[in-house]
Amino acid sequence: MTTAVLPERAAARTADGAPPPARRRRGRRVLAWSLAAALWAGTAAWSVHLKAHESTEEFVALYLDGVHLQPDGTVADVPAHEPAEYLPGSRVLAEHAGDVEAEALAAAQRAWLAEGTVPGAGTPYEEVVTDALLDIRTLTGAAFDDGGAGLEAAPGAVVAGWSDRWRYVWPRDASFVAAALARTGHVEDAVAVLGFVADVQSEHGGFQARYVPDGSGVPDARGIQLDGNGWVLWSAATVLAQIEDDGERAAAFARLRPLVDTTVDHVLELTAEEPHLPPPSADYWEVRETDLTLGTVAPMLAGLEHAARLYADQGLGDRAAEVGGRAAQVRSAVVTTFGPGGYERYADGGPVTSLLGADGRDAATAMLLPPFTAEAPPGAVEAWLLSAEEMARPAGGVAPGAGWKRDGITWTPETTLYALAAAENGHPRRATAWLDWVMEHRTASGAIPEKVLANGAPAAVAPLTWSGANVILAVAALEESGAL
Repeated sequence: MTTAVLPERAAARTADGAPPPARRRRGRRVLAWSLAAALWAGTAAWSVHLKAHESTEEFVALYLDGVHLQPDGTVADVPAHEPAEYLPGSRVLAEHAGDVEAEALAAAQRAWLAEGTVPGAGTPYEEVVTDALLDIRTLTGAAFDDGGAGLEAAPGAVVAGWSDRWRYVWPRDASFVAAALARTGHVEDAVAVLGFVADVQSEHGGFQARYVPDGSGVPDARGIQLDGNGWVLWSAATVLAQIEDDGERAAAFARLRPLVDTTVDHVLELTAEEPHLPPPSADYWEVRETDLTLGTVAPMLAGLEHAARLYADQGLGDRAAEVGGRAAQVRSAVVTTFGPGGYERYADGGPVTSLLGADGRDAATAMLLPPFTAEAPPGAVEAWLLSAEEMARPAGGVAPGAGWKRDGITWTPETTLYALAAAENGHPRRATAWLDWVMEHRTASGAIPEKVLANGAPAAVAPLTWSGANVILAVAALEESGAL
């Protein structure tokens, strides 16, 4: 999740990039039991606890209204609450109409759109999908003036957003963008996005939380996030599946195979020992973790299953069997470990911690469903439906989890992720309801913000490329199913 987290909150890592041995959440359990005892005893301490968990509304400013391309090709801000008017089919401001260079940039963006497809064309979703594609295009390989340094992103480097703390490449966000680009026919761009991810991958096979877009390194000490391995594998297989020509698909696989092989080998190593679950790691919540979360293991399961099919498609039977076998082991472990508790964020989230709201379900339940896994594990669909109720926010949409702070703020990455899951799993009304809500809560310039306040106002960074990619994929899934 592309939210700003202070470097000191990043999980500690060993020298080879792997997380340290698991440490139990003793403090949380002690607190949980203490508060539960207070509940049973009817003491004042429980009243204090309840008051601390009452819903409160927080204000977060809108950082930008959107982005635009300047005539020299660099990307620039659209100030918050100052709606931009663009030249048709572009992110070039209309005020530059008649400028030769600006008109050429706008024509190039229109030509790029025409090279692919716009899911939802002719429906109410055509505009939001077009805007999302243009924002992704503008923020991929972007050139900008970074405090006079003139930093230019490497080819395929798609930044999460344009505000300074989001102007980095998250492997997770990039994976979703690559999948969306491939789904709309921009396969070469999708492969380039994954190519950047391959270039910054560690020799050991892991991925840092985020990278500087010129490929020179990382901006802070957040450390390794293991969910990135799963997302990259899911994305690579998804991208390659969109290439119909066998020769072209084989060529693209050859280009991406070093990334796929290295990532698979790392996941196999991480899940080698019984019960075939990876070690704890920060996930899309981007907070320090000492226990394994569903947000780490669900993407790994998805990545293994997709990688196995990818190897089989390329005629690599032995490799497909090896990876498929491990995927089955991980799936079994997920069902056994997380299933009994209803696929909550933590496997050991028992009745007491659930009662206190310390754990509960989060958006990772959607990661157990298609298009991520081959088939939802037993009980996962029901858990996902329940999670949507538990995570609902006053203005509409959802929060990252039932245990997230109750500030009234909706997060569009999770809301659009749920729209995608609904579209892929036979819940078109839910999908369109969430998509309609996103459309209604964009900035005046058409950008999808990261957050929406309890009063319905867009907030924080805008546009957010992960949310845009989810919208594109959700509309495409609805279109493919005949629901549009």
